[in-house]
Amino acid sequence: MKSKNKTIVKEKSSEKVSKFLEKNALHKKDFAEMIGVTLSYVYNLIDETIPFSTRGTTLERIATVMEIEPEEFEEYKIPQEPILTDEFVEFIKEKIKDKKMSVVTFLKAFPRKKRLEIVDILRGNLPMPIDFKELTMLSQVLEIDKQDIYDMWEKRMRQVLETNGMNINANATLVNTMFDCVKKAI
Repeated sequence: MKSKNKTIVKEKSSEKVSKFLEKNALHKKDFAEMIGVTLSYVYNLIDETIPFSTRGTTLERIATVMEIEPEEFEEYKIPQEPILTDEFVEFIKEKIKDKKMSVVTFLKAFPRKKRLEIVDILRGNLPMPIDFKELTMLSQVLEIDKQDIYDMWEKRMRQVLETNGMNINANATLVNTMFDCVKKAI
């Protein structure tokens, strides 16, 4: 994730989360679903019944929903592996900003069961979905032209095919025919 030149105010992580929930009128249950934990876990984090999470995945999910960098939590340890930036994720983040939407508002546009997956896509842990119906759902929420989504999907599908052993050049006729059929279907 990119580092931002913001002044970080030292504040207990539990207080930071509590203030965020209050400011955004976000119910603890919704927040728990968005970050993939139980409701009681969120209550315990905020009440400081348990130590604040040090698990990277949980902190990154919390930071993604709160639209802050995970480093703003003193408990966060920067991962040793590089985080890959996916152009689709960057495109979606830009569209969210362009629409002047918060991540919470964006997430609430999806069924509860999809929200955690979308958080993981936004934080760069999951690649762009290859299920075109899911992409269509994203494009509808952000009012993205289907052609823009299709172009990214085709590029991703080509990667998937190559990664799984298909020689795209040797099978160009087959691959191009397949994509032509998809274009007609959408």
